[in-house]
Amino acid sequence: MKLLVTGGAGYVGSVVARLLLDAGHEVVVLDDLSRNDASQIPAQARFVQARVQDAATVLTPGSGFDAVLHFAGLIAAGESMARPEWHWEANTIGSLALLEAMREAEVPRLVFSSTAATYGNPSELPLTENAITKPVNTYGATKLAVDMAISSYAHAYDLAAVSLRYFNVAGALVRPDGSMLGERHDPETHLIPIALEVAAGKREKLQVFGDDYPTADGTCVRDYIHVADLAEAHLLALAAARPGEHRVYNLGNGTGFSNRQVVDAVRAVTGHPVPVEMAARRPGDPAELVASSELARTELGWLPARPDLHDIVADAWTFFQSNA
Repeated sequence: MKLLVTGGAGYVGSVVARLLLDAGHEVVVLDDLSRNDASQIPAQARFVQARVQDAATVLTPGSGFDAVLHFAGLIAAGESMARPEWHWEANTIGSLALLEAMREAEVPRLVFSSTAATYGNPSELPLTENAITKPVNTYGATKLAVDMAISSYAHAYDLAAVSLRYFNVAGALVRPDGSMLGERHDPETHLIPIALEVAAGKREKLQVFGDDYPTADGTCVRDYIHVADLAEAHLLALAAARPGEHRVYNLGNGTGFSNRQVVDAVRAVTGHPVPVEMAARRPGDPAELVASSELARTELGWLPARPDLHDIVADAWTFFQSNA
């Protein structure tokens, strides 16, 4: 198939683009490089530097695209509360422009990178796809709005669509030839790569936001999923998409790890100290997010093969060291 991967220079997008190429697909990557690194784009993919708002310049009538895998957007929940306009523009307005470009170009399939942040403070644990969606940060709200728009387009225009709601993604794709793709954001906002920077002496300390949550050790609990497992789910979703349907799947390991447990895992894997400074809670951070991926298991045949937190951190550390 001929596939457009928006945000394909980013962490998850680049890993998915690599797996799509390995599976024999033709891949075009669209990315504005505002927060990503072009070195992450697989060499065999054709690269177009543009905003997702300008996807119509690539998705032209007759261009022959079979599907879009949509990763482009902003991801920092804390930033979304301080600069909501950035996230509404990049995530929601950009995605609406993409949907219109797909409609005009008659692209029949879409796999969308959604988020567990659509659920907000969970109404149940582990979270199923039927849980109440009530985001507590702007980031989650922008993604939920896109999910709703996709449902409308699927109904009105026979679009075959799947939204994958991620929990916390980490680790790195290590290929048989020794090449690696991993997490490298600018600015970096995710716990594991920041903790690795502290372990490597590139930062003085790690700030942990909140130690008074109603959890076992007072810090936030999150469900961590290996990026390679996540990427493989996209290929399954692409094959499973059906015209006129918008399916939503949660992707996680079903196990929660607290921020303190993650820091302990980084210390164990790296063998280095990770000084921690406790800070106040960030606006928009739920206490606990853990997924039920039973629907993805049943309907997509997806099962995470790399569920161990130490293995996830170890792959992230290997990638970090190779790119230090």
